[in-house]
Amino acid sequence: MKKSYLLASLLLMTLSNILSAQDKPEDTEVWEPEPKVISPGYSYASAPSDAIVLFSENNLDQWTNGDGQAPGWDVSGDIFTVVPKSGQIQTKEVFEDFQLHIEWRSPLVIQGEGQGRGNSGIFLQGKYELQVLDSYNNRTYSNGQAASIYKQAIPLVNATQPTGNWNSYDVIYTAPKFNENGELKSPAYVTVLHNGVLVQNHTEIKGRTAFIGQPKYEAHGPGPILLQDHSNPVSYRNIWIRRL
Repeated sequence: MKKSYLLASLLLMTLSNILSAQDKPEDTEVWEPEPKVISPGYSYASAPSDAIVLFSENNLDQWTNGDGQAPGWDVSGDIFTVVPKSGQIQTKEVFEDFQLHIEWRSPLVIQGEGQGRGNSGIFLQGKYELQVLDSYNNRTYSNGQAASIYKQAIPLVNATQPTGNWNSYDVIYTAPKFNENGELKSPAYVTVLHNGVLVQNHTEIKGRTAFIGQPKYEAHGPGPILLQDHSNPVSYRNIWIRRL
């Protein structure tokens, strides 16, 4: 009886590995419904007095490339820009629950389409991606467009500014909590305003962002704000955060 049970278990494990090996990125792309396109208002948000200013101008002193080295991105006054292939950057400080304000701009010259146009990402605690993408007249899978929780949650509407204009995200984030044994106690939640428009309303995050397959949680503590180098020269400015 034990031998039969062992053989059955081995068979199931082998089958599971075969199926996992056949997974494709397209398996987790959701194209419908497509968020309605709207015209957002726009305002430049100043940092409140109790905020940590992560970038204002002239330097990236609050950031590292993740290996303790200075970021390789370009800084010009109150703007900094991804240098393609230079790698991601992340804050030196780490956070749990927070309010984040960040502004971003897709490249002025339109190149590529879908996920290949103005692609970057803001990883909350370094693990959960809020998508940055030029989604102005640029169709892609709905759970991968701007303001999506990548491959997890479609934004309520598409509030993206015309290509080359500045966009803002205002994020309220509650970190996941774990029991002492590493099991998930409560998931992460996020609320996002895109250019002042509510696009994620206390959305449950299902686990660490995955390009292929389903998201899963792994126990962790505080984490950084991480900005992705996706080989597109996306620019950022006016970044501040408040611990909650």
